[in-house]
Amino acid sequence: QVQLVESGGGLVQAGGSLRLSCAASRSILSINTMAWYRQAPGKQRELVATITRGGSTNLVDAVKGRFTISRDNAKNTVYLQMNSLKPEDTAVYYCNGAVFGNNYWGQGTQVTVSS
Repeated sequence: QVQLVESGGGLVQAGGSLRLSCAASRSILSINTMAWYRQAPGKQRELVATITRGGSTNLVDAVKGRFTISRDNAKNTVYLQMNSLKPEDTAVYYCNGAVFGNNYWGQGTQVTVSS
């Protein structure tokens, strides 16, 4: 079992920055892959970024060059640094942890980017 708690969402103007945090209830080094997803109103949930237990990262094309995924092993926390935000980044952002075929989700945090 893994409990995930996101924080850091909010309202920001276009071009601004936010940093999302995802705190895990166990060592993130015991979790195969941590990821950030987002779901905009009326749209399906989509993958944004991943970080593996080994530290490899990947971001989808829509956020490359603007977002960064990182982690603090000592704090069991994964971050999503979001810069140069655009109105189309508006969504609920969810943290995900995958452990041997089991997926765990946080409750989500709202990010709203105004134009």
